[in-house]
Amino acid sequence: MTAMTRRDEPREALPPTRDLIEEVVVRFDAYARARAARDSLFPTARTTPRQEQRAFDDLQAAVARLRNRLG
Repeated sequence: MTAMTRRDEPREALPPTRDLIEEVVVRFDAYARARAARDSLFPTARTTPRQEQRAFDDLQAAVARLRNRLG
């Protein structure tokens, strides 16, 4: 039995660049909305610091995936 060489290993399918760009835009929009809602006059519309941080983390992850795809 022989060991698989690196070129024989199955490659992980990368999403198309356009999909990654769209994800960044969607994540940015979500973060911008969370950030704007932080100081809302209506308590039910406010976001918590945790929700805002989660939106930012999601945005960072989407940008990192796009950078990895392009680089």
